[in-house]
Amino acid sequence: MADVFNAEPTTSSLQSKWIWFVGLGVLLLVCGLIALGNLMLATVVSVYYVGMLMLFGGVVYLVHAFQVRGWDHVLFWALSGLLYVLAGICAFVNPILTSAALTLFLSLALVIAGVFRTWVGMRMKPTKGWRWVVASGVITALAGFVIALGWPVNSLWILGLFLAADLIIQGWTMIAFGLGIRSGPAKSDTPAPLSDRSF
Repeated sequence: MADVFNAEPTTSSLQSKWIWFVGLGVLLLVCGLIALGNLMLATVVSVYYVGMLMLFGGVVYLVHAFQVRGWDHVLFWALSGLLYVLAGICAFVNPILTSAALTLFLSLALVIAGVFRTWVGMRMKPTKGWRWVVASGVITALAGFVIALGWPVNSLWILGLFLAADLIIQGWTMIAFGLGIRSGPAKSDTPAPLSDRSF
């Protein structure tokens, strides 16, 4: 019964696969650096990725439309699926126009999220650390404003920059995780159970 709660087999199995995490991290890091070197190509790749998700989501919506009852529900799901499919096709037919639309949407989302985060931080004012929340909200909103000011010219590289940054961060995270589990789990300072102590 005690072996059920023993986490050692899981830890050891992860330790044996540390090289795979490091390898995946290196691959993501290399892809991120390649994307950083050609931001326009990375932007097109990110648009194609979003387009595939929209196409998949649209097909799911259309399939679901014919499984619900009531014309109002069928119409809602069918129209939603059709819009997703058309948006996905547009992403493949004209990725530059789609990147401009996505960049504008990203800037608006950052402004809204930044303003909301700033408002939440101000409401937390008596709490310690509220200034950090406000500062992060202001920075996020400013990033959205900067992107909006440079639109639509910056739509050729903004999405690629976000993709490159995400790949680089994920790559470093995977490498650090792989090297971390290679060295083994940290020693616990908790005392051993009474059943394991020798008297």
